[in-house]
Amino acid sequence: MTPRVLIADDQALVRAGFRKLLESTVDIEVVGEAADGQDAVEQARRLRPTLVLMDIRMPRLDGIEATRRLTAEASGVRVLILTTFGLDDYVYEALRAGASGFMLKDAPPEELLAAIEVIARGDALIAPAVTRSVIEEFVRRSPAPPPQPPSLEELTQREREVLELLARGLSNAEIAERLVVSPGTVKTHVAHVLSKLGLRDRVQAVILAYESGLVTRIS
Repeated sequence: MTPRVLIADDQALVRAGFRKLLESTVDIEVVGEAADGQDAVEQARRLRPTLVLMDIRMPRLDGIEATRRLTAEASGVRVLILTTFGLDDYVYEALRAGASGFMLKDAPPEELLAAIEVIARGDALIAPAVTRSVIEEFVRRSPAPPPQPPSLEELTQREREVLELLARGLSNAEIAERLVVSPGTVKTHVAHVLSKLGLRDRVQAVILAYESGLVTRIS
């Protein structure tokens, strides 16, 4: 299914640049543009995009609150955060708000297009450049982890290992190498983890792993 994309950014030139890039491929349909967070929420409700490219700093309603409102509506729309602010609290807050991915605006065009494809098909993505920063922020904000939720007890030992490695920022290929199994096997384990824990994607799994205390340090 062709991703239907809404571009939300308060700078007209930025929106035009993203539109030109996305329309250069037949695999993506740009359904609209929004100049602020409130407009993004309203247009997403009306146009029903499958994915919103969301800037964080926008007038009237910032990208974090706009993301929170859209993902809370259970409409199926997914949000890819695009910003120049990569290594600060915005990353953490955006993911907590329900974003499925985070990319820097200066990422190469091919990486952005790949990110859209990843998120549109239901996966999640955090740019490698900010993954460690995100993890460090989770660790910093969780000095006293609460008891692990009962749902974690439903995981097998191997599934818990996969969840821990996922939460440390490893890709499926890296997890496969670490556990000496195939990437396909890892993908299956990740799917089981998400299903058993009732999670939408890998980002939510990372959040749960740290906030439950399953993982309390980076290495």
